[in-house]
Amino acid sequence: MHKTLTALSISAAAMLPTVSFAVDYSDDIHKNDYKWLQFNLMYALEELPRSPDAHSGHDYLEMEFGGRSGIFDLYGYVDVFDLTDHDASDKNDGVKIFMKFAPRLSLDAMTKRDLSIGPFQEFYIATLFNWDGGYAKESDFPPVNNSFWGIGSDVQVPWFGKVGLNLYGLYDINNKDWNGLQLSTNWFKPFYTFPNDSFIAYQGYIDYQFAADDTFKGNSQANHGGVMFNGFYWHSDRYAVGYGFKLYNDVYLIEDTSSFESTGISHYFSVTYKF
Repeated sequence: MHKTLTALSISAAAMLPTVSFAVDYSDDIHKNDYKWLQFNLMYALEELPRSPDAHSGHDYLEMEFGGRSGIFDLYGYVDVFDLTDHDASDKNDGVKIFMKFAPRLSLDAMTKRDLSIGPFQEFYIATLFNWDGGYAKESDFPPVNNSFWGIGSDVQVPWFGKVGLNLYGLYDINNKDWNGLQLSTNWFKPFYTFPNDSFIAYQGYIDYQFAADDTFKGNSQANHGGVMFNGFYWHSDRYAVGYGFKLYNDVYLIEDTSSFESTGISHYFSVTYKF
């Protein structure tokens, strides 16, 4: 099978290879290099945050990619929303494109030393960038322009295997200021394999923000909140099909109110082609 994983976007964190690679890079920092690309055709229902009276769903195409090259570990995707330009889409006449770009720099590869400690296999300088097409900065909906800076690791966890773990500080590029911390983790666990070597996997992530102020640049916000994605997918060499749901709590530090919901559940359906 390809050394690739499938994760649903929306947040989500970095992807991990399905096998445990050595972390001793003293002989060759490129010995664990790999790369992958896939296209996910998706439909989302009741994605948050949203107004209670908003339309409930939208289609989108996700171009997802990742890999390893020397010191660089990379995960990212580009989403193109409302492909059918449907009036009933909750993305109609809204932001068309969203991008997540999450490069990490391996401290093990940079120093050519095995820095692993117990279950912590490899350590990274971890970064994450979120961007969208956005509207004008002076509008009611300024474009997403966030960056995250911190440390990360690949951790061996019972049953789950290798799990990505990153701790970031959030720097809001629009406002030129820091806005709390984020703890992110992601996983991919095949748990049933068919005779033809296709398999079913439980995959997902958690992004949890905390230690934020009650106000940021004069605007009220939650001081903690986040999202958890839980996906169940059938995988073959070239295809994947699956369903996932997200659990939200004051997501993006937006306080949940009766007029604008940021706490609840949403649903995602996906078909994938792997290149």
